[in-house]
Amino acid sequence: MSRRVRSKAAKKGKYDVVSLSYPEIEVEDLGHERNGFVDWTSLPDDTVIQLFSCLNYRDRESLSSTCRTWRVLGASQCLWSSLDLRAHKFDTAMATSLSSRCVNLQKLRFRGAESADAIIHLQAKNLREISGDYCRKITDATLSVIVARHEALESLQLGPDFCERITGDAIKAIALCCPKLKKLRLSGIRDVYADAINALAKHCSNLVDIGFLDCLKVDEAALGNILSVRFLSVAGTSNMKWGVVSHLWHKLPKLIGLDVSRTDIGSTAVSRLLSSSQSLKVLCALNCPVLEEDTSISTSKTKDKLLLALFSDIFRGLSSLFAETTKKGRNVFLDWRRSKNKDKNLNEIMTWLEWILSHTLLRTAETNTQGLHDFWLKQGAALLLSLMQSSQEDVQERAATGLAAFVVIDDENASIDCGRAEAVMREGGIRLLLNLAKSWREGLQSEAAKAIANLSVNVNVAKAVAEEGGINILAALARSMSRLVAEEAAGGLWNLSVGEEHKAAIAEADGVKALVDLIFKWSSGGDGVLERAAGALANLAADDKCSMEVANAGGVHALVMLARNCKFEGVQEQAARALANLAAHGDSNSNNAAVGQEAGALEALVQLTRSPDEGVRQEAAGALWNLSFDDRNREAIAAAGGVEALVALAQSCSNASPGLQERAAGALWGLSVSEANSIAIGREGGVAPLITLARSDAEDVHETAAGALWNLAFNHGNALRIVEEGGVPALVNLCSSSVSKMARFMAALALAYMFDGSRIDEFAPMGTSSESTSKSVSLDGARRMALKHIEAFILTFSDPQAFAAAASSSAPAALSQVTEKARIQEAGHLRCSGAEIGRFIFMLRNSSSILKACAAFALLQFTLPGGRHAVHHASLMQGAGAARVLRAAAAAATAPIEAKIFARIVLRNLEHHQVEPSI
Repeated sequence: MSRRVRSKAAKKGKYDVVSLSYPEIEVEDLGHERNGFVDWTSLPDDTVIQLFSCLNYRDRESLSSTCRTWRVLGASQCLWSSLDLRAHKFDTAMATSLSSRCVNLQKLRFRGAESADAIIHLQAKNLREISGDYCRKITDATLSVIVARHEALESLQLGPDFCERITGDAIKAIALCCPKLKKLRLSGIRDVYADAINALAKHCSNLVDIGFLDCLKVDEAALGNILSVRFLSVAGTSNMKWGVVSHLWHKLPKLIGLDVSRTDIGSTAVSRLLSSSQSLKVLCALNCPVLEEDTSISTSKTKDKLLLALFSDIFRGLSSLFAETTKKGRNVFLDWRRSKNKDKNLNEIMTWLEWILSHTLLRTAETNTQGLHDFWLKQGAALLLSLMQSSQEDVQERAATGLAAFVVIDDENASIDCGRAEAVMREGGIRLLLNLAKSWREGLQSEAAKAIANLSVNVNVAKAVAEEGGINILAALARSMSRLVAEEAAGGLWNLSVGEEHKAAIAEADGVKALVDLIFKWSSGGDGVLERAAGALANLAADDKCSMEVANAGGVHALVMLARNCKFEGVQEQAARALANLAAHGDSNSNNAAVGQEAGALEALVQLTRSPDEGVRQEAAGALWNLSFDDRNREAIAAAGGVEALVALAQSCSNASPGLQERAAGALWGLSVSEANSIAIGREGGVAPLITLARSDAEDVHETAAGALWNLAFNHGNALRIVEEGGVPALVNLCSSSVSKMARFMAALALAYMFDGSRIDEFAPMGTSSESTSKSVSLDGARRMALKHIEAFILTFSDPQAFAAAASSSAPAALSQVTEKARIQEAGHLRCSGAEIGRFIFMLRNSSSILKACAAFALLQFTLPGGRHAVHHASLMQGAGAARVLRAAAAAATAPIEAKIFARIVLRNLEHHQVEPSI
């Protein structure tokens, strides 16, 4: 099964999201109860305000409309000092409706260009902080208008994704419009040229924190003119002239923190900065390859200056910033947060370090930088977990996202590094992530859920997540109205549902209904959440009991809706896989029939077999294969064009994956149970591709191709086609050399069907005398080859001593010994029609001793006690008077010993099934 681990942005509808509901908040006193109902209006005002503060702005506004008292309380300015718009659809209309409440708005977080365009309509002229992500489409014009309307702005952060359309012109506008600016962090600017930087130096005298991250070019000399800067980061920025940097930046009088991580800085520039700067306290140079190649650089403190690099002990270095000896080791951040440290400079340094470390670790994890395995195990995982406990929400989010990213080796194949995943578990990371997931903040919920999902690919972590109550938490988050949160929670349930031991727990947590509801909720515009929900349901549907839960929750209708309407291939693949698994329990529940009866289901699956995506074709064919076990479905699939579609699929998949080959042949096998379908498959050209698939190297393909050819060979017209298309050598090869006993068995039966009399000659086209003679010689040669290998196959299941003992004794032990030697376990799953059973009974009268033995051997397999359809086969045989023919075969003087002994065993099996119902 396919399970994508890392989240990928949908190509469209990325920001088309709505509000969410949070996990229930426990309140000790819910007021007076009247007639069994809670009187919410009696809650104290401060309690109501506290409850409102834990809601997103959409839910807060909705609740405010319920009564006059709550409308007044909902407008309290303390509730509207900060807004996080990232998980919601925020446009001009919404901004206008909120504007009356945002007069004193201080802090704003947004996502995407549409939200950026709408910000000015909030009329929040007193905004102090703006933070945005997914800013690739934001232009200079939009950013210039935003800063022009918010002159009181003190902090502006855009990233961590690249701001590709923002140039130095917008930076000049920021400088001119926001004289109170203290913090400016921008990611992915192409060219931060000198005029833009000099404008900041001239107009923003309070600018103390600057970050130009992952930029293509930054003017180093101009940065040396911003004398107010205390913290400066150029992490990930390329084309830096480090000679200029080392000669100028050490002169910055207030610079105490410098971040050059992920650059090509060398040891010379680092040494000069550390030795020359009078104010510098911390130089962060994580993941700098050139620096790390030079082992001569000192990692110890130099003149009270700290260098943080991958080759240093980062926790020990951070501990050295503190005078107190108790602040040591991996608890350094936690100890600092708990302390009552009054050193303002140190607090600023630690706050800044949290931010830049979280950013660099996330970027390093996302790029999957090679050679850092030891770092992640020894320090990286612990650093991320420590940062996840920061009081800065954006640091917490990036740390959680970093945990989600650093374990991943291969996105497409859902491969993670188990050592890293278990390092997180050993450090207590599962409990920390689950606590974050229970936060009322949507950003933390989604990023924590993403990390839990990725880590849960590891079975030990998945077990720990389940034991810590993670399944209930994820099921609750899956009911969120936020697509971002619901998508990551569904991903977590998808990965957890791989484990058989977790399926029942997901159902008990009402996770099945939550997943089905997600499909209806996001039926359009939510490809990521739909793929994850369908993938989780596919895993759950593989379990018999859970498959009923899926059906009872409306899952059949939901999944068929996806298969019919969704155009995203990942969703189509998982929906088809889920329908295949639902239909796989035909003997124990009614889901197979229910899927077939759902309007448009079979037509949609037939259409998906024509998909350009191999995974979609494979799962659709698998679903049709499973559905074809139901008689009504089988005929309905054919009526929906299934024969033509599946023959075309078989013709096109000779070079495809074994999985697709197996399912294409399997679906034709299932359809060919019907004689009308069998004839149609032959007429549509289905014989040749099945023969090609029979030559596959894959054992599973051998079985399905042989099974399909066996069914087709029942019809003499198809039998001739098999001979003409070169099928006899292919079946002979399967019969003699396939690793699969089942494939060998069915190949032998197909050959027996083809040559159980002379009737195949009747279907050979008449030609000239010479052509007829040639055809006869060809058929005779094929018959001799077939019979030779059928006999060889039968003999592989014979034991001369056991046969001799069974021939001279009627003792059950002697027959049982032969039975165990002859048993093909998988054959008990085959279900034959009355016509097929009748043909084997008729074959017992054949003049060929080899075909007699083959017929008896086949009937033995179909009637073995414990076989899934043994009772059914026994009933058909008893109705056809098989006992008399079997006794004659067992007693025939000219019959081979194999036919005699196998016939006696079949008679014993029939007697067993006659008394079985009364037991």
